[in-house]
Amino acid sequence: MGGAVSAGEDNDELIDNLKEAQYIRTDSVEQAFRAIDRADYYLEEFKENAYKDLAWKHGNIHLSAPCIYSEVMEALDLQPGLSFLNLGSGTGYLSSMVGLILGPFGVNHGVELHSDVIEYAKQKLDVFIRTSDSFDKFDFCEPLFVTGNCLEIAPDCCQYDRVCCGAGVQKEHEEYMKNLLKVGGILVMPLEEKPCRSESGQPRLVQLPPLAVRSLQDLARLAICGSIKRTMRQEATRGGGLKSTPMFKRRRLRRRRMETIVFLDKEVFASRISNPSDDTSCEDAEEDRREVAERTLREAKPEPPVNFLRQRVLRLPLPDPLKYYLLYYREK
Repeated sequence: MGGAVSAGEDNDELIDNLKEAQYIRTDSVEQAFRAIDRADYYLEEFKENAYKDLAWKHGNIHLSAPCIYSEVMEALDLQPGLSFLNLGSGTGYLSSMVGLILGPFGVNHGVELHSDVIEYAKQKLDVFIRTSDSFDKFDFCEPLFVTGNCLEIAPDCCQYDRVCCGAGVQKEHEEYMKNLLKVGGILVMPLEEKPCRSESGQPRLVQLPPLAVRSLQDLARLAICGSIKRTMRQEATRGGGLKSTPMFKRRRLRRRRMETIVFLDKEVFASRISNPSDDTSCEDAEEDRREVAERTLREAKPEPPVNFLRQRVLRLPLPDPLKYYLLYYREK
């Protein structure tokens, strides 16, 4: 499915197209989509297709089309502090975008049938947490993934404010899915498609993570990171080092010399018409030099995004385990 909007050259252009087609309609959803590059969730050899509005599947790894994800995000009506359950969480792309909106006091759980996809999602989440510059702008609700069949969730599990099911659901399972919701919650799912079944055929109850209250240690982490972010914003306002200038491509229109053929009696003369707007030879050389420099700059590999919060925390005079804890990153 997909193909509703034009392909983009990069993640921002893809989001621009989704906005223009009215798939993305709210600021919070737009910010979440821009914060996470869709190509980061592709295998390296398939990244050239990342910004097309098409679904992608390789083995058990699957990404829905961007227009589908944007419709889901808008339909969920996400707010900070809500609890979210992603049934068929896959690569974790959707769960990570949701986590940027839920904030530090939300709950973000995912259930995925295939264990190899769970490992893939954890790897992508690990890279996102360690390298993304989005942590300078968001308080992240880290997703937790468990392996299992979404139709075999333990009956005593907690309920959620928002539930999304990426796999097809038959009509007879509609009530089962609704029972996962709190009163007044929102469920987004496809109906009347063949649902996934466990590979072994043996029913095994899926135990979801508990909806635990934030510990004092965790609250201290949020307070410390918030204080560092405020300091960084103040430094940026005073002209500090957080500002980065985006590089835009622009098409240059080069002025050409005008050659004129003049007929005089029976002779032909080729001459150049004098024009004040024509380039001199020195200006031509300078323009050529600039064009070569700009082309080299465009063709060069763009600099990776900078996570300024991570850089600041890593420079603090603290033990390494505490630094990693502040950054939601735990060494393996």
